[in-house]
Amino acid sequence: MSSVLGRVWRARRSLSSTTTTTETLVVYLSRALSTSSVNSGVDIRAAGASSSSLSHNKPLPLRRDPKGRNVQWVFLGCPGVGKGTYASKLSNLLGVPHIATGDLVRDELASSGPLASKLAEIVSQGKLVSDEIIIDLLSKRLEAGEAKGESGFLLDGFPRTIRQAEILDGVTNIDLVINLRLREEALLAKCLGRRICSECGKNYNIACIDIKGENGNPGMYMAPLPPPPHCASKLITRSDDTEEVVKERLRIYNEMSRPVEEFYRRRGTLLEFDLPGGIPESWPKLLQALNLEDHEDKQTAAA
Repeated sequence: MSSVLGRVWRARRSLSSTTTTTETLVVYLSRALSTSSVNSGVDIRAAGASSSSLSHNKPLPLRRDPKGRNVQWVFLGCPGVGKGTYASKLSNLLGVPHIATGDLVRDELASSGPLASKLAEIVSQGKLVSDEIIIDLLSKRLEAGEAKGESGFLLDGFPRTIRQAEILDGVTNIDLVINLRLREEALLAKCLGRRICSECGKNYNIACIDIKGENGNPGMYMAPLPPPPHCASKLITRSDDTEEVVKERLRIYNEMSRPVEEFYRRRGTLLEFDLPGGIPESWPKLLQALNLEDHEDKQTAAA
């Protein structure tokens, strides 16, 4: 594992020696659709390579001050697992932009732009947005960030297919891929309990998930995340958070995105992290797995 991590950190340090990675990525992605010959149907499991990944039971052995570091991390996991929540918290901690393709899609939907009607149909059916649309939206977001002087990224929702992973791998070094996992019964309940304040746009969850341990499997408790009083009367449900659509999203994820996990597992940069519960239980353990500390979180807990 140490050789893998050494390669990861060496790759990170080498990024500043040439044109910025973000700028290169913008150029590459803008050309990817016309120049890439990657076959999105490639089954990498047939390659027969050994599957090695980093266990979250073994923290990363390097402790470094994250401030100022241009980390390039990817978050994987089923829809609704909490990628956005934990990527956002890490973004604040590391000082690196969190780029969520789901947010890019929702922003485009709200903009009434040329893609809005097409996206509305795709999202309502629980289907994956095409590579062409995602790459177009991501390119625009990276270009805007480059103009503002952003460097590094936490990608959430990209790559979702082998083709996207190959495109990303062809232009930049991904330091670490964090694969968040949650048992399916908890995941379904969590998705169906999601609510959004129609006024401020913040996310809440009304589900109280209490799964008893049995057959050697540990129990799990995830407390609801209720809104403050001023948001309580303004909660709405996302149009795609129905049981039928959620199950379809999970089916498509298993079919299209599970191979992406294997793609990064073979490269030795995949960190498997099983969420033990809600944010209070999971956040400290995720930080431990990443060998990071959240001093503000500790001060809040001690207050």
